[in-house]
Order: sequence, then structure tokens, then C-alpha cells
Amino acid sequence: MSLVTIRRARLAVALAAACAATACTGTAQHGSAGPSPATSAPSPARPRPFPVEENKRPGTSAWRITDLGAPDAIGGYADQQSVLPGQSFRLYVSTTAASFQVKAFRFGWYQGRQARLVWTSPPTRGQRQAAVRIAPGTRMVTAPWRPSLTVTTTGWPPGSYLLRLDASSGAERYVPITVRSASTAGAVVILNDNTTWQAYNTWGGYSLYQGPDGLSRDRGYAVSFDRPYDGDGAVRFLAFDQAAIALAERTGVPLAYETDVDIDQHPGILAQARAVITLGHDEYYSLAMRNALIQARNAGTNLAFLGANAIYRHIRFSAADRVIICYKAASLDPLFGQDNADTTQQWRDPPEPRPESVITGVFYECNPVSAPWVVYDPSSWIFQGTGARKGERFAGLVGPEYDRLNPAVPFPRPMQVLAHSPLTCDGFSTFSDSVYYTVASGAGVFASGTMRWVCAMRGPHCGHGLTQAAERFVDRATQNLLRVFAAGPAGRSHPAHDNVAQVKPPRIAALYDGLD
Repeated sequence: MSLVTIRRARLAVALAAACAATACTGTAQHGSAGPSPATSAPSPARPRPFPVEENKRPGTSAWRITDLGAPDAIGGYADQQSVLPGQSFRLYVSTTAASFQVKAFRFGWYQGRQARLVWTSPPTRGQRQAAVRIAPGTRMVTAPWRPSLTVTTTGWPPGSYLLRLDASSGAERYVPITVRSASTAGAVVILNDNTTWQAYNTWGGYSLYQGPDGLSRDRGYAVSFDRPYDGDGAVRFLAFDQAAIALAERTGVPLAYETDVDIDQHPGILAQARAVITLGHDEYYSLAMRNALIQARNAGTNLAFLGANAIYRHIRFSAADRVIICYKAASLDPLFGQDNADTTQQWRDPPEPRPESVITGVFYECNPVSAPWVVYDPSSWIFQGTGARKGERFAGLVGPEYDRLNPAVPFPRPMQVLAHSPLTCDGFSTFSDSVYYTVASGAGVFASGTMRWVCAMRGPHCGHGLTQAAERFVDRATQNLLRVFAAGPAGRSHPAHDNVAQVKPPRIAALYDGLD
């Protein structure tokens, strides 16, 4: 064998090894080594993760409602909580105006404008639809209306949307809809908390909290998605979700969108997700929803609870998940004594207590409060770049509901307390805690312990004494969280450092009111 032949053979072996390591699709022929490094074509740029390019599209600040009009001026609801891109849903609208138009806004960052107009309907004839229907026994309100139009989401990317109903009279209302992601693999999942929106919805006179007199004695035991939301139609989305969505999309991590109803219907939808982010008030959970989060965490998916009072109420669904049932007391539930695993009281309460702390790490305690949030462990990676100092206080960041680390109930270890904030609620001196823990799968779990974490992203516009300094702090901490969680199981690179013995959380009798 000639020297040239030997060299060519060695070069071919080296090329084959290099290709095996880098997944090459071609091999050199006739002994050619291919182009030299100096003349090689540049590698194609990797596509940026969704929704980076989406947020470069033109946004609009004209998504806000400027005129509610009379209570019956216009209102509506969709026949689904979410659809896949390209799927259709029906819209039910009642209005006193001669006609109305629908504008669909996708929420994100969009250079600070926070929404993009993706679709506008033609003018549609208005009609005032039938009065509400109230079910005896459960006091469930439905709006037995006829469909007004069918909306097709062709070209709509996944995300959280508000449909704005614009009556010809000038009145406006919102209808929320989520265009959900077909897969969450490799993405950070934004989980819209639709069940909690509906639980508090008083449209038609009844919610799971009160009847027409505003008291709990004649509250509903079931609520239906077949009715509009109260107020402007998106009060809770705008208060507890929208600012966090804008921040997540500005951060540039890969995102997917689902609703909590989706994880009840499709428990495997979170498979291979990098993280699940629940937003400012994520209170109402079915057994399937709760199990979906546990299974995801135990498979290495990170979790973040950017509110308080999460996974507090046990619910179940009926009517193809269009109805939420929650009696709030097991003894009132028809399943009591027949299927105690699925009676609808607080998750922590008998007949089968399953406190939320085994997932969130913290335990809901009391409301209402408004207190400073106090840094305990500034060394945490979550606070990197914030300049946080031990004992630093952010006025008004704790409230109106809060959670704390409670040694009287089970919680995961190692548990790292990040903030330990003294406060007084219902006459008791106690604390609110923000925590981070990790589990054997490598998943990391963060809980803010306060319902104002997302609100603080609006700074002084949140009210309650929140400042721009609090806004900067929460923004940076949340971006740190999103970026690390997007990279994979956070516990592998950022294990929790247990400091419970140093914090010495107090044992205080439960302060919550089991019914409300």
C-alpha cells in the first residue's frame, strides 16, 4: 500500500469518526477531505424558540376596553376553553346593539405593547339572547344562547387570547380563549388558570362564593363555562396572568400554552415539558390536574407557583368539563361516603387529607393582608443580579393571600427558604414564605408565597405601595427562574440548600376558614 493510500485511508477513518460524533449526513468521496475550514459554508443559524419571532411582529396598545356600557350592552362566551391552531370554536354573544364585531388579540410582549391583533370578524347582526337559567339545588348559572358565529383559528399561533366584542353602540367586553400547544416537549408551559376564573365568576348572580345577596349562605355548588365572565370579561386574567405572560415572552425562553382544563382532559400533555408555570391565582384543581403536576415533577419537569393559595380547592368536572363542581365541604357532596377520594372540599381536609404543601412546598394560611416581602437567603441563584440583601424589604409585595412553610404539615426536603416575611393576619403574628425545593428527578420547584408576585411586575400600577424597585427585583428574579427552568431539571445544576433548621418556622394553628 502506498503512502498516499495509507494517508487517504486514515483520513477516511477520521472523517467517519467525526461524522459519527456530529451526526453528519454525507461522507467524503475519492479521498477528498472536503472544503478547508477557511472556505467552509457557515452552519445555518438555529431557529429561535417560539415565540421569539412572534414577538417581533407589530403589536398594538389598542387592545384595552374603553367603554363597558350598560351591564347588558354586550357579553359572550366561547364553547371551548382552548383549541389547537387551526381549529374552530363557536362564540355566543348577546347584545342590545344592532351589530357587533370581534377582534382577537394574542398577548405577549410585542415591544412593550403587550398584544397583537390577529383577526377581525366582519360586522355581525346583534341580538339580545335569552335570560339566564339557574339549576335548582346547585344554583348553577348557564346562558342558554344560540351561537352567533364560528371562529376559525387558522394562522393563530399558540398563546393566550382575548376576543374583544365591540358593539356598534360603543360598548365592549372580552371573551378569553387559549390556542393551546400540540406538544409541550422542551418548552416552558404557561398554564392558564381557567377553573379559578370560573369559580369566582358572579355573572348571572351565583359563583362558588356567593349568591345575589353577596353572602356565602346561598353560594353555588357548581359553575358552568356556558356563560360570560363578569366585569369586563377578563378581570382575573388581566390581574393575575397577563403581566407574567408579557415577561415570559420578553425573556425569550421556549414557551407552550395550555389551560388547567387541558391537563384534566389530557393528563399526558406535560410529558417532557421543561417547566410548568402556574400564575397569580391557581386555586381550583381536580384529581387529574393535581396528579398531572405531580407526575410531571417526578419525571423532571420544573414547577413554579407565581401566586398563593394554589391547589387549595378540590373540584371535579362534569358535562365534558364544561361544569365545575365544588361543595367546599365533604358532608354536602353527594359523593360523600361513596367516593371519598373525589369529594370536593379543601385538599387538606378530611375525609382524605392531601395538603397542597406536598406539591407547592408551602401551605395557604390567611387573608387579607398587605405586608412587606423580606429577603431571607440572598445567595439563591434566583436572586442573582438583583442586588438583594438579607433583610431587604419590598413594601406591599405580600398579600392579599399568602402561604408559608408550616412544620405541622408534610413538605418536601431539601427545602430552601428564600424570603421569610413577618406579618399579622386575623390577630395572629405569623409569616409568609417564598421557597425553593428539589426532588430526586432533578426537578426544581419555586413558590412565591404571595398573590402579588405577578402584580408586582406592573410596579406602582399594581398599587398597595409597590415600587419600581420591587418591579425590577421581581422581573429579574422571574427571568432567572424561567431561563434556568427552560434549560432542564434545575435541581441538577441548582440543588436546594435546606435551611429549615435556621429559619425555625413557627407552629401556629391553622388560620384559614375552611369554606371561604
